[in-house]
Amino acid sequence: MTGDAPAPLIVMGVSASGKSSVGEQLADRLGVPYVDADDLHPQANVDKMSAGVPLDDADRWPWLDAVAARLAAGPVVIACSALKRSYRDRLRRTAPTTVFVHLSGDREVLEERIADREGHFMPASLLQSQLDTLESLGPDEAGFTLDFAEPVSELVARAAERVGAGAAGRE
Repeated sequence: MTGDAPAPLIVMGVSASGKSSVGEQLADRLGVPYVDADDLHPQANVDKMSAGVPLDDADRWPWLDAVAARLAAGPVVIACSALKRSYRDRLRRTAPTTVFVHLSGDREVLEERIADREGHFMPASLLQSQLDTLESLGPDEAGFTLDFAEPVSELVARAAERVGAGAAGRE
């Protein structure tokens, strides 16, 4: 990253890709605040997902605007699914220097992780809808992709190296 303040970062991917774990440790390593975008969902969205009903774009726009406002407020690492290009574009309208760290990999790993989770409002039944919605980073989007099957410590080290070196280009 260049300049005095680091660019805001989104650690993105589908449910169980490791966004929260990587995001928390990356924020700590970079010395910036961490926010889980799930905490910014209005209660109606949480209720809908808890009932196994996928969110539609009308549900997501106010939530994405809240995420974008936090990105624009200063250096931060936010764990946020950011599945569609249109969602990332909306975030960048408010926070144009945002860099995306896309955690991607095999569905089987996701299914195992979801089966092992307790107390999360996102049921396993919604994984397919997230995978169907996911649009990978475009070549013109600031960010890079990492394989979520790697250990969290390795993902954090690789992401910190990339953003610390100002290397936010596509990988």
